[in-house]
Amino acid sequence: MRHRKEGKKFNRLQGERRAFLRNLVNNLIRLGRIETTEVRAKAIRPFAERLVTVAKRQTLGSRRLLFGRTHDRVVTQKLYGELGPRYSDRKGGYTRIIKLGKTRKRDGSRLATIEFV
Repeated sequence: MRHRKEGKKFNRLQGERRAFLRNLVNNLIRLGRIETTEVRAKAIRPFAERLVTVAKRQTLGSRRLLFGRTHDRVVTQKLYGELGPRYSDRKGGYTRIIKLGKTRKRDGSRLATIEFV
């Protein structure tokens, strides 16, 4: 039974899974929109939205927290300098997932696009 088990494992160990999700979120922030599977998009959405919420505070502590979670200076600067101020008046829901209605050829996974609103 999977009672009280949260999140998908993606057939990876814990460290690999964290790095995998971090890289997906970094790509989303860097590019603004990525095409991935529905399951991956649903998994990275809360992580990306928490980062934007932290970036809205505009303090040195929040900048350090962002760098600790993203491990990338370019992504941290974009969150802190661009995305935080852009969503300062918005309460939440910074991303949207658009289901594409097509599947990947090799494994049949349903594809989706995740982007910032």
